[in-house]
Parts: sequence; C-alpha cells; structure tokens
Amino acid sequence: MLSARRRISLTQWIVISMVLGIIVGWIWPEAARAQNGWAATDLKILSTIFLRMIKSLIVPLLFATLVVGIAGHGDDMKKVGRLALRSIIYFEVVTTLALIVGLAAVNLVKPGVGVALPASEGDAAQFAARKTTLSGVLEHTVPQSFFEAATNNEVLQIVFFSIIFAVALSRVQGAGKKFMISACESLSEVMFKFVGIVMAYAPIGIGAAIAVTVAQSGLGVLRNLGLLVGTLYGALIVFILAVLVPVMVIARIPISGFVRKVKEPFLIAFSTASSEAALPLAMERMEQFGVPKRIVAFVLPTGYSFNLDGSTLYLALASVFVAQAAGVDMPLSTQILMMLTLMLTSKGVAAVPRASLVILAGTLSQFQLPLSGVALILGVDALMDMARTSTNLLGNCLATAVMGRWEGELGAPSDTPVADSMAGQPLTVPTVKSPS
Repeated sequence: MLSARRRISLTQWIVISMVLGIIVGWIWPEAARAQNGWAATDLKILSTIFLRMIKSLIVPLLFATLVVGIAGHGDDMKKVGRLALRSIIYFEVVTTLALIVGLAAVNLVKPGVGVALPASEGDAAQFAARKTTLSGVLEHTVPQSFFEAATNNEVLQIVFFSIIFAVALSRVQGAGKKFMISACESLSEVMFKFVGIVMAYAPIGIGAAIAVTVAQSGLGVLRNLGLLVGTLYGALIVFILAVLVPVMVIARIPISGFVRKVKEPFLIAFSTASSEAALPLAMERMEQFGVPKRIVAFVLPTGYSFNLDGSTLYLALASVFVAQAAGVDMPLSTQILMMLTLMLTSKGVAAVPRASLVILAGTLSQFQLPLSGVALILGVDALMDMARTSTNLLGNCLATAVMGRWEGELGAPSDTPVADSMAGQPLTVPTVKSPS
C-alpha cells in the first residue's frame, strides 16, 4: 500500500486533491464557507499556509538565480559578444509578442469573469485608488533598502538590486567573485529544494482552496477553469502560427525539416512537463539540423532564462484571469504595466520547478491582487504546464536555428541518427530544470 502511494506523482496528487476539493465544496458547501463554522476556518487556513510559503521563497529565489544567471556567465557573454547581443534582442522581441498574444486572448475570452474569487473590499478599493505614472514606477523600482524591499516582497525592487549586484560582481576578479557566485549557487540550490518541499504540501492547499471556491461560486467555477485552459491552448496555437511560423519564413528556416528534428524533444517536454528531460536530445537534434555546436551550447541554455515564450504567454493570461476573477477592473494601461513587470520578473528563474507559479505570485503581490487565485489556477496547472513547457522548448529550438542563420553558419540538415539513441555518451550540457 505504501509503495503504491509512493508511485503516485505530484501531478496525480494535485488532480486527486482537486477532485476531492470539488466534492467537498459541492456536497458540503456549509463546511467550506469561511463564515460558517470551525471546518471552514480550517480549510481556509490550509490554503493560506500554502500561499504564505510560496510568498516566503520569492525574494531569495529571485536574488540567487538572477545573480548566478548574469554574473556566472559574464565571461561567456564576453566571448560570444555579438551572438549574445543578437540572442537577447531576439528573445525580447519574441517574448513581447507572446505577452501581447496572451493579453489579447484573456481580454477577448474573459475566462475569469464570474468566478467570484474572494477579495476584500478594502483590497479592491486600495487597488482602484492607486494612480500609476511612469515617473512613479521608475522611482518605485529603485529600492531604498534591499531588506525593506525583501520584507515587503517588492519584486521589481529585488530584480533591480539583483541585476546591479550581478553586473558589479561580474567586474570583480579573483577569490571574491568565486566565493559570491558559489554562495549564490548554493542558495539557489537550497531554494530549489525549498520549492520541492512547498510543492509536496501543494495538494493539501489546493484541495482546500478548490473546496472554498466551489462552495462560494458553485460548480460554475469549473467552467471558468476549463475556459482558462482552453484559452491558453488556443493562444499558444495562435502564437505558433502567427509568430513562430513567420519567423521561420523570414529566417529561411526549412519548416518541414525543422519539425522533423524538433518533434521528439517537443513530445518529451509535453509528456514530462520538463525541459530538462528534453534538453540533451534537443541540443543533439539542433546540431543535426545544421546549427554549429558553439551556437547550440550558448543559445539553448540561455533561452531557458530569457526566451520562455509559453510561460510568458501563460503569465499574461493567468495574471489578468485573477484580476477578472477578483472583480478588479484593470484598465489597459495597468495591464500593460503588469506585462512590463512580467518581462522583468520572468527572467532568470526558469530553472525552478513551477517557476511560473513563483513569478505569478510575486506579480499579484506587486499589484495587490489576491493570492488565492494562485491556488485556484494551480488546480489545473498540470494541464497548462505541459503546453507552456513544450512551447518554451519549441521557441528555444527555433531561436537556435535563427541565430545560426543570422550568424551565417546554418549548415545543411543531417539525417545522421542519434548515436545509440540515449544509451551512448551523454552530451555535456548545463543543468537546466523545468522552466514552467
């Protein structure tokens, strides 16, 4: 019995807890409403504990991963020079287009309308009263104190400080630089484990959150979650057809040959929701496609921090979905400001399992939106994770091919099979965990 329990994956536990939460909220709504009895209080606490744990890991995770991502690769950036600049420009253009597609989809379909996500009137009034100006945003981005920003979970201020710190660290030479990078790598590794511990508790928090939500909104909320998933898949298809395919045409990338090389890594990423599982084969396939090894070795791993097409599109959808569910009227100007925030905060934490959850939680906090929306979305996150992870992989493979063409070094595709499939000598690649 115990061994059978251990064979159940986290994704399966989340699905089980979601089903149980739906049943409890539907059959015993009086036990899940916060205003009725002790049981409701317990359910609310279970969900709140999960959300507080998520908030507690945002600052150290952002700081450690951004410093390692920038300062830890400073020497490589100098060596590749022009390739690095071109790659980053390409990444920013494509991820911006992904944000635009996601923002258009969520405003067109409005999957969050009617969810009735619990949010206090005070929070809504505070959000509505905020007047955002460009000068105010710029001033607020610069922290007076790192510790003050960390205490208040000010994500933009943490990102600003971390970038400046990393740039300064990249200019340091000798033992001091090695020590600081090693310390940040160690902190990053610890935070990966921290996320794993928090996610082990996730089924309990998610089940409680779903139960409370169903009790308050009825089974109709399931329609909204299904609509959210459908909106994401539809938006990703639009993004691939309207952005990635034209990029292939402009860069003269042979579409049929590219699809043949990428389909297996794509399916691995989709079925496992892990880019780490697909990365070695993706690198080998892109070399077979004719991209020089030096370009593959730089662009693919770098893309996992700066070119998360699927994840950025998902974040645009999810953040506005929460605002719609909470009944918060977000004007287009505020939505665009939120997208600019996501463009910054989505860089550097791709190596974290469920990274999108962490980024989403930080962004919702930044804009005073209820974090209860995170637990609600996480109930169907497994279905969305597969789509966005595989799209991330597809976008990074295409970026590798485009950089090869831009550098004038894209050769003819080779049909040489993968040596010994996956049983031969493995490729030496940077460790990249699941960017979701």
